[in-house]
Amino acid sequence: MSDLIYPSLVYVHLLLFVLWLGADVGVFLLGQHFRMRQDYSLDQRLALLKLLVLVDMTPRTAWALMVPLSLTVSFSGGWWDVPVALVGFGWLIGGFWLWLVWDAHWNDQTARAARNRRIEGWIRWILAAGYIVLGAESLVTGHPIAAGWLAWKALLFGMIFVAAIMIDFSFKPVGPQLMKLIAEGSSDATEIPLRTTMDKTRRWVMLTYFLLVATSWLGVVKPVA
Repeated sequence: MSDLIYPSLVYVHLLLFVLWLGADVGVFLLGQHFRMRQDYSLDQRLALLKLLVLVDMTPRTAWALMVPLSLTVSFSGGWWDVPVALVGFGWLIGGFWLWLVWDAHWNDQTARAARNRRIEGWIRWILAAGYIVLGAESLVTGHPIAAGWLAWKALLFGMIFVAAIMIDFSFKPVGPQLMKLIAEGSSDATEIPLRTTMDKTRRWVMLTYFLLVATSWLGVVKPVA
């Protein structure tokens, strides 16, 4: 039974990657169709946007779970001598983060959701800094992670955090712009600023995809320098 634990953890790890990237591509495509004002009515486009928000919960869920699972896989595979306490703390953080994500979704447009997202923002920035420092220090000194591919993976994972955070930051003006579109109807005055915001956000989306693919390649191939 013990022989199945590590490969099963690796499988779940890969499954989370597939769900993260696959659902994110779905979000991207829905966003692309929302932009097609000439092909869809405003009501149809708003329905697409509601579906986009729902599909987006999949990569957000995978992101939160990837943190404790990556620590567990590293520990179980002997790739990094992770303290057991850190693995346990990772699951506490991941569970709390996951609760914040879904509670904010269920209570959207409330003060409670705004509070949850502020807390989530702090968690994401702290973890981003932690992974970047961990990866960079390990690459320079060989400690605490000796395996070069895993050190690079940690560094790139931290960069994924930054890119994904910037997606949310760039997308923030969409809320007021969308409300103006609904209130005033479709016109160049309401559509162009919204389209511009979405175009800026796409740059960070593309970077996130690249980093996800690079990180997964490192995890599967495990190149030796």
